[in-house]
Amino acid sequence: MPRVGLNQQAVVREAARLADEVGADHLTLAALANRLGVALPSLYKHVRGAEALAQKLSALATAELADDLTAAVAGRAGPDALRALAAAYRAYARRHPGRYPATQRVPDPTDPEHVAAGERAVGAIYAVLRGYGLDGDDAVDATRMLRSTLHGFVSLAAAGGFGLPRAVDTTFDQLVAALDGAFRSWPREER
Repeated sequence: MPRVGLNQQAVVREAARLADEVGADHLTLAALANRLGVALPSLYKHVRGAEALAQKLSALATAELADDLTAAVAGRAGPDALRALAAAYRAYARRHPGRYPATQRVPDPTDPEHVAAGERAVGAIYAVLRGYGLDGDDAVDATRMLRSTLHGFVSLAAAGGFGLPRAVDTTFDQLVAALDGAFRSWPREER
């Protein structure tokens, strides 16, 4: 008999909470079943397995991040929008250390909600880049640069990788200022 109120959405939301508590690497179906108070085989009524859970967790986390990024850049442009986007990205990674890594997964093309969430997240970045006159292939390259930079920073910070005697917040501000400078002086391809 399935537990009352338990459905795929509830399972994925609890998996996200558990991932934030124990870390993405320690999120297992067994731990999740224990947390939900059900037998492990009962989870398979809601998710097909660990890979399916990881994909659904990615869809959830990507949607949350997209919401945060979109809200952060609304009504902003240029360096102000870039700072707001970077701060929102970093804040999400800090607030959700277990589910944040799931945002790096490419959306599953068979999951329309996951695809839409990915498009919204990238759309927020594209909106910022339009303020720098970047579009087309330049926007793709700049998006990859921005994501790589922010992901590298938040991942190193989460792992305790910044030990030098300077405030990490100051370094983050410098990183965003350097991105602003790079986007302002973007090398345009001949078309």
